[in-house]
Amino acid sequence: MIALVDACSGNLRSVERALARAGGEVVRTRDPEVIRRADKIVVPGQGAFAMFMRGLVDRDLLDPLRDAIASGKPYLGICLGLQVLFDASEEHGEHVGLGILPGRVVKFAATAGLKVPHMGWNQVRGVGDAMMAGLPEAPYVYFVHSYHAVPADRAIVALEAEHGTPFCAAIRKDNVFACQFHPEKSQAVGLAILANFVRA
Repeated sequence: MIALVDACSGNLRSVERALARAGGEVVRTRDPEVIRRADKIVVPGQGAFAMFMRGLVDRDLLDPLRDAIASGKPYLGICLGLQVLFDASEEHGEHVGLGILPGRVVKFAATAGLKVPHMGWNQVRGVGDAMMAGLPEAPYVYFVHSYHAVPADRAIVALEAEHGTPFCAAIRKDNVFACQFHPEKSQAVGLAILANFVRA
């Protein structure tokens, strides 16, 4: 069973449908006990970092998520589900994250001709992670974001994309895979990534 964590996010239904289409048995939940019983965890997210973290705190989900990751359960983070893994974000002030991975979430630098938010299709390149099995070498995926993670350990960067400068598009650390892009909006490529997670 895959626990789809509801932390007051706007894209739950689309992620739920995409995971089900990819063959997953999905339960949308705010219940810490369901997260503890789940075989796998998916944390999607849209919106502001601070509000998302507040949703996790209000639902008493911080410890269940940390415990699930520490226990080795496969974790898939999407957008904010990637960002909250890190120590902190500078989005609308300084806000503390889960602190599972060292690093910060920062805004794209203001550069002439660079549109922020970064929105639309972009190529990703990187290591041969299991989540990308069966996909082209540099597939296109869909992004919607103004902030991106800067991991302290470059070794966990699984995929990079470019928006003015290269940035972290996905990370891998043991049982944790998280992507800044939205697989549920990335058509066949996104469904293949979700299917790889379901089979993991």
